[in-house]
Amino acid sequence: MSTSQQPDPRGRPARLTVGVVGAGRVGPALAASLQLAGHRPVAVSAVSDASRRRAALLLPDVPVVPPAEVLQHADLVLLTVPDDTLPGLVDGLAGTGAVRPGQLLVHTSGRYGASVLEPALRAGGLPLALHPAMTFTGTPVDVQRLAGCSFGVTAPEELRLAAEALVIEMGGEPEWIAEENRPLYHAALALGANHLVTLVAQSMELLRTAGVEAPDRMLGPLLGAALDNALRSGDAALTGPVARGDAGTVAAHVTELRRHAPQTVAGYLAMARATADRALAHGLLKPELAEDLLGVLAADTTLPENGGDR
Repeated sequence: MSTSQQPDPRGRPARLTVGVVGAGRVGPALAASLQLAGHRPVAVSAVSDASRRRAALLLPDVPVVPPAEVLQHADLVLLTVPDDTLPGLVDGLAGTGAVRPGQLLVHTSGRYGASVLEPALRAGGLPLALHPAMTFTGTPVDVQRLAGCSFGVTAPEELRLAAEALVIEMGGEPEWIAEENRPLYHAALALGANHLVTLVAQSMELLRTAGVEAPDRMLGPLLGAALDNALRSGDAALTGPVARGDAGTVAAHVTELRRHAPQTVAGYLAMARATADRALAHGLLKPELAEDLLGVLAADTTLPENGGDR
């Protein structure tokens, strides 16, 4: 049982012993970051060989123990497990008496707020939801990426200062998210980050098919500029054949995609329709050009091979 000072929920946390339940890509990186801020990782739970390797890499000399034992030793417990696993884990830990009064229980799920920790709260735990808006690799580079990373923070009002202080100690920027807005917040991040990976991977595959030897080198500057423009200007940054209303070019795209990569057609059409709607609403797509374009995007049958003007 840890004898370190209990956390003060009114402000900056004391130096804490830290435990990690679930050594995926996130937990060890956060614990390593807290260690740099002066806290002391003391226990981690890990099941798979990959998770054990991550724990050894990022938290060397920290013992690997069962989840309940992690809670025995830690003042601050990071519950870094998949979203669908989290409610059952919390119920199980609280139901077996593993949660101690005054113990900080922090989960990193984007989907859930603090309410998922209600069983731990009833056992005397202090519930915090701290979700880093970052993609993780499971390597030491993740600790560096936390500098300036936004965290979606949800906690009871009396724990707000402690939650925000922990984020700042990890080098992050706290962003308060209301409990009822957590699913929408998480959907927004998934839409932007997760789908971006799919789009970029598809684009690189198509460029290779088109004979480009280094698609990553070709896309890097283009996508970097597009992202920067989008973050700066929003919809005003829209460019390309859809925003211009070039229906013939879009039809040619669809024809080529059906021929070489039919699995990408549905995604292309869906994103093109969404782009057309936004371009039209913001005055970028001329209404007189929109009808032909939307007709191409609405077509459900295979287009002629010539596909229109290029």
